[in-house]
Amino acid sequence: MTEGVATISAEITPALHGARLDRALAALVPELSRERVKALILAGHVRGPGGQPASDPALKVKAQTAFALAIPPAAPAEAVAQEIALNIAYEDAHLIVVDKPAGMVVHPAAGNPDGTLVNALLYHCAGQLSGIGGVARPGIVHRIDKDTSGLLVVAKSDAAHEGLARQFKDHSIERRYLAIVNGIPVPPAGTVDQWIGRSDADRKKMAVQREGRGKHAVTHYRMLEALDRAALVECRLETGRTHQVRVHMAHLGHPLLGDPTYARGGPHKALLAELGFRRQALHAALLGFIHPVTSQTLRFESPIAGDMQQLFSHLCVLEK
Repeated sequence: MTEGVATISAEITPALHGARLDRALAALVPELSRERVKALILAGHVRGPGGQPASDPALKVKAQTAFALAIPPAAPAEAVAQEIALNIAYEDAHLIVVDKPAGMVVHPAAGNPDGTLVNALLYHCAGQLSGIGGVARPGIVHRIDKDTSGLLVVAKSDAAHEGLARQFKDHSIERRYLAIVNGIPVPPAGTVDQWIGRSDADRKKMAVQREGRGKHAVTHYRMLEALDRAALVECRLETGRTHQVRVHMAHLGHPLLGDPTYARGGPHKALLAELGFRRQALHAALLGFIHPVTSQTLRFESPIAGDMQQLFSHLCVLEK
């Protein structure tokens, strides 16, 4: 084996018989995205029976066929390490749990080239980051929106990245969000089981779609407290799709207060302006998982963010 190259072995299961090679391997090796697997195939880093290169991502695979994926050393990170203060809820040699403030982007992207959580982690974790995604960078296995506050876990080692990715894939991660929504939900508790995909009308937005379009998404909600024409709601995520809580609550007719994408106007517009509240009222309040290396059960809670607490307090006073 070439120095610095890690090899992952995978055998096609009966359930994946007849599937595309890239799709099957991505299902068997969840720490690698399908696009990453496809890139490895096209680069000649995947071999099948007899050590023969498997160069076609669309190859239909057979059950019990073994493949070997050679993972090259991670390329240097493109993002720059920046000394940015982090609120760290937990850290060890394998992972770090961060309580992210609203307004901080997770990944550098167009319009947000720096000042992100990744920039901060590159500085904080210098030389101790997962490279299994193909780039030496923090192992971001899930995200929360820029203007959502609260907890997320980041892998520092490849072992942690792989283990966390598996837990997210099988939906065993415990995630609870607090949201302040418009109106009083009726019934006060329930489950939204609706597929989510890109909106046909606006590709920058997500929307509830018919079954088979987008990705299956399940949110369990319950009202914690009725407020002035609003409610504090706890949302438990069974899946983790882009904008899931925001889209599902809007679908119920109770969009999040302050949400610039899925809520317009409403009876609280003047109050939001008065408080300077310019984001969706959403906080990732609880995160629980099994430590992927030590098998310890970890569970973290984050108090509601200050600006949301202020909004909640004003709505309580108005209700009374």
